[in-house]
Amino acid sequence: MSTFVKNRVFIPGLLFLLFFSLLIPAGVSKAAEPISVADAIANNSGTATVSGYIVAHTTGNNSYDFEAPFGNDHNVALADSPNERDKSKLLPVQLPASFRSEFGLQTNPDIIGSKVQVTGSLETYFTVPGLKSLTKMTFVDGEDSTPKAAAPVSSVTPGAVSSGTQISLTTEMENGTIYYTTDGTDPSENSTRYAEPIEITQDTTIKAIVIADGFKDSDIVAFSYFIAVSGLQIHDIQGASHYSPYENQYVADIEGVVTYVADAHNLYIQSMTPDRNPSTSEGILVYKRNHGLSPGDAVKVSGQVKEWVLEGYSEKLKTDLPVTEINASSITVTATGQALPKPVEISPLKGQPTKIIDNDQFKTFDPWQDGIDYYESLEGMLVKVAQPKVIAPQDYGELYVVSKYTLVNTLAKGLRISANDYNPERLIIDIDDSSFVTKPGDSFTGDITGVVSYGFSNYRIFSDRDSLPELKEGSLKQEKTKFKKHAKKLTVASYNVENFSPKVSEEKTTKLAKAITENLNQPDIIGLTEVQDNDGATNSGNTDASQSYQVLIDKIKELGGPAYAYTDIAPNNNEDGGAPGANIRVGFLYNPERVSLSEAPKGTANEATGYENGKLTLNPGRIDPENEAFNSSRKPLAAQFTFNGDDVIVINNHFNSKGGDLPLFGKTQPAVLSSEEQRIEIAGIVNQFIKDIQTKNKQANIIALGDMNDFEFTKTLTTLKGKEMTNMIDLIPSIDRYTYAYQGNLQVLDHILVSKNLTLRTGVDIVHINAAFMEEHGRASDHDPVLIQTMLK
Repeated sequence: MSTFVKNRVFIPGLLFLLFFSLLIPAGVSKAAEPISVADAIANNSGTATVSGYIVAHTTGNNSYDFEAPFGNDHNVALADSPNERDKSKLLPVQLPASFRSEFGLQTNPDIIGSKVQVTGSLETYFTVPGLKSLTKMTFVDGEDSTPKAAAPVSSVTPGAVSSGTQISLTTEMENGTIYYTTDGTDPSENSTRYAEPIEITQDTTIKAIVIADGFKDSDIVAFSYFIAVSGLQIHDIQGASHYSPYENQYVADIEGVVTYVADAHNLYIQSMTPDRNPSTSEGILVYKRNHGLSPGDAVKVSGQVKEWVLEGYSEKLKTDLPVTEINASSITVTATGQALPKPVEISPLKGQPTKIIDNDQFKTFDPWQDGIDYYESLEGMLVKVAQPKVIAPQDYGELYVVSKYTLVNTLAKGLRISANDYNPERLIIDIDDSSFVTKPGDSFTGDITGVVSYGFSNYRIFSDRDSLPELKEGSLKQEKTKFKKHAKKLTVASYNVENFSPKVSEEKTTKLAKAITENLNQPDIIGLTEVQDNDGATNSGNTDASQSYQVLIDKIKELGGPAYAYTDIAPNNNEDGGAPGANIRVGFLYNPERVSLSEAPKGTANEATGYENGKLTLNPGRIDPENEAFNSSRKPLAAQFTFNGDDVIVINNHFNSKGGDLPLFGKTQPAVLSSEEQRIEIAGIVNQFIKDIQTKNKQANIIALGDMNDFEFTKTLTTLKGKEMTNMIDLIPSIDRYTYAYQGNLQVLDHILVSKNLTLRTGVDIVHINAAFMEEHGRASDHDPVLIQTMLK
């Protein structure tokens, strides 16, 4: 017997109910009654029609504007009362495009206070209960048409004021009476009747209302005043520190002249009466919506002092230094057309540090020694750089320069980092123009002026593109290798081809192929890094890269190069880092007319190769691919080749990136390089693999190459070298030693190491064709290739 039959219960009235339900037309349902805003907030799920008043425009988490002008037509906030100001009682509503022309507050500011009914989905919006996915929105007819009294107006803009300030309240209503409170309660006709100016002697919020015969009561208006510190100048607010001694306090009548307008809401002012302390800045950022000011305006600013983190990366609140600003409640223009202060010159001849960023963890503010303190002492000030020399290609609208009086340390006329010097003298000129073309060795014929600020983890100088002096182009050109083809010498290159797949432009493919054919003179073996799978950054599950290699091989042959063969091992999908779905890997091109891949089974993504009887057990094969050290990073690929009867093992590497490292000019000093730990561990695994080979064959020819994502002087490279290998990069004179440029610093990330038995037989060449150049110069990747030529034993 089934469970259903066994548990049946007979209810006599059930048949009647079923029969009656058949008499009701199927399409008839009872419309849901509108609910209040309070109910919508308390029960924020499902579909409902909400009745309430439009009281505000909302722009984000607990951010509401109650008065015009409004920023856009995208959102409104509803309340059960037209005068509601308690944010916890407001319901943010997202307006679809079809509703904005009628209900958007930027277009229709006069609908504030109107009653509406809105049908949509009750769900979280801006992290609080909200209403989205609207299907209907209408004004409620039949409302009381009695006009509302005009709200009261204050004689003093709310915000920072001096103690003793007199506040006068007025109304345009001839028969209106103003009532107010100062205790936080809402005013009514039972509150204090306004009769004379209100003196502010402490932080006070005045709430006021106008009551007039024949009119609805006006909106309740709140005027908040904060007793400000007066008699200060900008250098007092800035102080000799990275944080203002007046942070979060209110200040009044701070005088200065506008030196730079960043946008409609942000500007910089500078004192015309500086002190004699070079450690305290005379400039400051001011925030005021729609300020309408211009350079040369003399102003008095009142508001709250803030330490504000400006634009930056997603982790900026954890990593970046703030900028001292005045969040202005009022700005008074006292004069226009004033002469700007004489800019401070930034130069080593004028005290600019050239070696130390910070050496005391912010314990001592010493701008004459620490670069990070030096730029803070100029924050917000007008500065100039004398006839700047360009030290790196423009990137993201940033120019990387130094003063004409600054010494450079490379043949390219750029600045290269070293173990104890990350070049605090390099300057970032933010012109917000990514089309401006520069390279090291270029220079400006005149001075660049601007204001010092901070963003994206670096101090920077804001300057206008149109005000730049003429740029004089330098002599730097893309190089060709010094190595000539030689029957008895093997050439091996390392080249990061920067996310290459068949989906890149024909131009990039041609540039890469031309570089291999002409600039590198057709190496016998090329260790490639950042080869993507056939469909690039499409997360299809595919990991095969045969087409990626073939399109490059075909172009090389078309341009007169050899018919290269390739070998690699496809990674497991999305396990080796890089763009999701792209499956970047390391692999090899080799010229089969010059070298051959030694006979052995090819490994898989999870198999580890070894070395037995003079041969790799898998060829190519990955080194310990299931070791946790390689999580979300590329696994080293070892391949054994034969050249003129001699074997050589080449290990291609692409160590984990520097993602997660703290910035050089960040708020943690010294910068914590958290990514380095994984690279050191990977380097140790590769070195151990080399040791294992050499214990079985002391004369084995071994080459380790690739993008190590670390510098020649780091523990990563010393670990990889051990006692077994020579980093050929170390043999390149420091004035020519770089493969990459980052934020104006030239540096080495790409390396080729050889076993000690090859050191004296090997030459090395960094072929500078990318790192110091822009695409307009012929750049095809962000890394320079490295090349060796060697005679095998």
